This record gives sequence, C-alpha cells and structure tokens, in this order.
Amino acid sequence: MPRILLVDDDHEITTLLADYLQRYHFSTVCAHDAASMREVMAREAVDLVVLDWMLPGTDGLALARELRLRACLLPIIMLTARAGAFDCVLSLENGADDYMSKPFEPRELVARIQAVLRRVQARAPSPVAMMAEVIEFDGWRLHRMERHLSAPSGVVLPLSNAEFRLLGTFLNHPRQLLSREQLMDEARGRNMEAFDRSIDLLVSRLRHKLDQGDGPTGFIKTVRGLGYMFQAQAIRKLQGQESR
Repeated sequence: MPRILLVDDDHEITTLLADYLQRYHFSTVCAHDAASMREVMAREAVDLVVLDWMLPGTDGLALARELRLRACLLPIIMLTARAGAFDCVLSLENGADDYMSKPFEPRELVARIQAVLRRVQARAPSPVAMMAEVIEFDGWRLHRMERHLSAPSGVVLPLSNAEFRLLGTFLNHPRQLLSREQLMDEARGRNMEAFDRSIDLLVSRLRHKLDQGDGPTGFIKTVRGLGYMFQAQAIRKLQGQESR
C-alpha cells in the first residue's frame, strides 16, 4: 500500500484527503508545517509527498527544494491557490513533479498520484542521472554533479533544477524535433498539456543563459507550432580525470 505524506496547514483538508485516499488503497501520514514534515521524514519512508505551497514559516517551495536534496527521487505534487503559468514554472524548478491548483477535485488528485507513481515505478533511470560527469558540446560543458554550465571562455553559469534537466533532455536528443509535451514529460516527468506556456518560459531562460557565455550560440531552434530542436554538432561524454 503506497504511503502518502500530506503537508498542509489546514487540518480539515488533510483529514478529508486522508479519508478519501484510503478508499483508493493509499495509506497516509499528515504534517502541518516544516517541523512536522521533517519529523515524519526522519522516522518513516513515504512514497510520495502532496505539498501545499502556502505554509506557515517555511513555505512549500523551500520544502520542495529541501526534499529534492534529501531524497532526490521522491515524487512531489504541489498544491497551490496560485494558478499562473509562472507559478507552475516555479513549482517545477523547485523540485515538484506535478502541480495542482486549488480548489481541486479529490478524484483528480488520486488520478495524478496514481500517474506519478506509475511513472516512478516504470521509468528507467533518468537519462540525466545516467550522464557522464561532464557532457561537452561544441566547446561548452555541462557539469552533472555541480549542475552548472561552463562556456568555452570559462564563464560558469549556474542552472536551476528545471534548466539542468531540460538541457540534459536536449543533449540526449540532439538535432531532433521535440514537442512541448515531449520536453515536459522527459525533462520533468509530467505531461502538462494545459501549461504549454511554461515550457516556453523554461526554454527562454535556458536560451538566455546559452547566449551569455561568449561561445557558440543559437543552439535552440524554435520550430513554429511544433516544438524545439537542439542544434549542437559535437557531443561527447567525459569521465573522471578527462572531465577536469
């Protein structure tokens, strides 16, 4: 029986959700702030976290980042009353695997939990996770452990979690047309048909960083109405001493 951690400061909501999830054969444990969430994580294993954005003290975004550092593969679904595309991007960049706006139908939450857990169970190790220590492309270098990008000139550009995974997806499919749906599914593990604009924002941020390093630019080509193509020519994986 999958174990779901519900983190929300509204006790009535967590009680109602816990009862509802039990009907679908999920066991639940509840927390109402950062301290109680950490206590739960310290004493037991959970399979997925449903995390409210607006919490007292440490908010859900900060907790999502913390969870991603402590348990990098633990799925997180963010709940929030904020429904804009930019808010969706923030959730994804801070480690969430899925995003739901309040108010929501409990049955939809169940469906999303089931879908995320299926992906986690069925998905092979992430291509980004299986990367060499460094991926070099046209003089640029993506450093997997440090999660930063270095230009041919030596300029170092930090990457957000979402930017890192998006670039990793492009490097796994060079010179291939990728739709928005493919990019969201592969880079973040989620099909986000309703939020096409969010992947455009992520691509724009990554493109901006690739234009800052005094090296080759114009890697990301927009194919109008279809998606994006990453046009690096020479890509190689470097290991150990070779990557330094």
